[in-house]
Amino acid sequence: MGFLDLDKNFAFYAAYHSSRINIAIHMIFVWPIFFTSILLINFIPTPFNLPHINLPLFGNNYTLIFNFGFLFTLIYVVSYVFLDYKAGSLAALLCFFCWVASSVLASVLGFQLAWKVVLVVQLISWTAQFIGHGLFERRAPALLDNILQAFLMAPFFVLFEALQIFFGYEPYPGFHDRITLLVDVETEAWRSKNAKLLP
Repeated sequence: MGFLDLDKNFAFYAAYHSSRINIAIHMIFVWPIFFTSILLINFIPTPFNLPHINLPLFGNNYTLIFNFGFLFTLIYVVSYVFLDYKAGSLAALLCFFCWVASSVLASVLGFQLAWKVVLVVQLISWTAQFIGHGLFERRAPALLDNILQAFLMAPFFVLFEALQIFFGYEPYPGFHDRITLLVDVETEAWRSKNAKLLP
């Protein structure tokens, strides 16, 4: 599977998310996982001084440091823009917003409180998604088959799916039809594999 092949990657993701309830659960809980991950990564010390920007906000000055949180965000941003420059650009803006907001929140909360917030949000978000897969999808999450897909692509694909559902977005004419065919092939392969595993 090409790392930046939108069709194949989205078809792989869509094959694991066909239930409307499971899709809604992912739309609600995937981005909080991304946000709180950056929030925690902001506290990782860097071995050298990094550039920073002073950000006046709500009458206070906050410092945005180009740290590991920024690097983590940048990896996502570049991947998303290369996948699809229109939807990817919107996803990139959301990623940068998450970095800025998490940096501000990190300085307000401090590590002692921030890690507790991260733990609660992550536990709730991951639990909701596993429930969505177990009860409504009746299929194990994609992370069990492709961990990179689950962690790197999921925020982009829930946004991409929302753009499709609410605005009928397609990166090119016929995208939806092509994805439907690819998902059918992926689903059939999964069913055949499971049938062989049964006694």
